[in-house]
Amino acid sequence: MKRLFATTLMLASLSAFAHTPVYNQESIKVLQEHALSNVPGKKTIMLTVDYAPGQATVPHSHTGTAVAYVLEGEITSRVNDEKAITYKAGQSFYEPAGSRHFESSNASQTKPAKLLVVMVLDDKAEVLTPLKQ
Repeated sequence: MKRLFATTLMLASLSAFAHTPVYNQESIKVLQEHALSNVPGKKTIMLTVDYAPGQATVPHSHTGTAVAYVLEGEITSRVNDEKAITYKAGQSFYEPAGSRHFESSNASQTKPAKLLVVMVLDDKAEVLTPLKQ
């Protein structure tokens, strides 16, 4: 009985470890970046975010507005005080400027996922700012 209990605990801990997100290893590729001549001080950026299985973006905020489209796989996103939502390939979501993005992760531990993101932000702003722990 003790051996069964110990084995169960070990498997549970391995399972929890396997689902811990891996931060700061996603691949971000800027496809385009342009100043908005009709909106001085603003720019638009188009980028892709590639997630290997289990990868996630560190919790962060955006000073600008973002629209994301899932190109491949499934992405779990949780913004502000909303519940986490998993979006599948072909679905999109919107993040208003100033949002706190607590979760942006590959929903799968076995398949890659990819996002296309278009943002409008201040011309000197970073794409994201990590949230304080």
